[in-house]
Amino acid sequence: MTDLDLEGLPKGEHPQIDYLASLFINDTPMLDVRAPAEFTQGAFPGAVNIPLMNDDERKAVGIEYKKQGQDAAILLGAKLVTPESQDQRKQQWADFFAQNPGGVLYCFRGGLRSQISQQWIFDDTGIDYPRVKGGYKAMRRFLLESIERISKEIPIIVLGGRTGSGKTRVLKELENSIDLEGLANHRGSAFGPTATPQPTQINFENALAISLLKKEAAGCKCLVIEDEARNVGSLGVPQSLYEAMQEAPLVMLEVSEQARNKVSIEEYILDTQKSFDDVYGVKQGVNELSKHLLSSLDKIQKRLGGERYKQVREQLQAAISFWEESGSIDGFVPVVTSLLVDYYDPMYDYQSSKKLHRVCFRGDFKEVLEHLS
Repeated sequence: MTDLDLEGLPKGEHPQIDYLASLFINDTPMLDVRAPAEFTQGAFPGAVNIPLMNDDERKAVGIEYKKQGQDAAILLGAKLVTPESQDQRKQQWADFFAQNPGGVLYCFRGGLRSQISQQWIFDDTGIDYPRVKGGYKAMRRFLLESIERISKEIPIIVLGGRTGSGKTRVLKELENSIDLEGLANHRGSAFGPTATPQPTQINFENALAISLLKKEAAGCKCLVIEDEARNVGSLGVPQSLYEAMQEAPLVMLEVSEQARNKVSIEEYILDTQKSFDDVYGVKQGVNELSKHLLSSLDKIQKRLGGERYKQVREQLQAAISFWEESGSIDGFVPVVTSLLVDYYDPMYDYQSSKKLHRVCFRGDFKEVLEHLS
């Protein structure tokens, strides 16, 4: 249905685009006119949500559609969106278009909501802003298919190594790497959460797909990905990519225990402290970090065993107190050493024993970086 007789609704065709890969590779500005609840559930990186209808209006129109059909739903929508709210939304859209002349807009399926938005702004400004054919649903399907396709088409090298060996630092030096932990906002262990929540599973998958598309467009002949479990925090690595990782050659990063201790303190304590400071302020950030470290330790209590857990918890509390009083991180050294040697290393040894046949290279930071480059 493209030609509507109802006043204020689309009367003619407006431009549509369907070159989806280019949209994501070039970070095309996107105006999402879906309801806020839809946007919260899943969206694309950088997209801006200025909805045609709010959540209540969308719900009411949806009920009307099921009961009375499309025409009745359109009439109800026209009544619910008052002239005042219509003017407000058109002004917000116009501001977005002025700032992003090369962008696109979309609704869920590329249908009435995006057509109405196009028509309103065209009537007001003469701007014929393009909408995405098929809308969010088509783009989401394209991204999921891209993960599956690229996982099969571009060879993968998996980077392994003990906790604290600096694998993420190697990835950041490589232009052909995919940082799953960065995309998931989680360092992949009991101490992995940051001060901000993880994205939704949908947003994680969307961001991952876009990262893969950009690597493909850049001509990467292989991808380097850190050796991860099936889940990174609460988020699942897509099955197609995870299966490819399980069959990929493995490069092992091997560094000294002292170096691992240093990296672990920097990443899991100092970097995490900064994230809490950024969110809560310096004073409250310290308290939040303290709670985070102790609660993270509690998660592995059973694996540590009662006596070992009690000992490490006392060490951790003492280290936190010493840090707050003196500003010194020295108190964390024995805590981190104990966790690395008594908890993380045995798990690593068990898991890596199953992968020895895949190991194609071993080396320190410089050697591994040179090999992968």
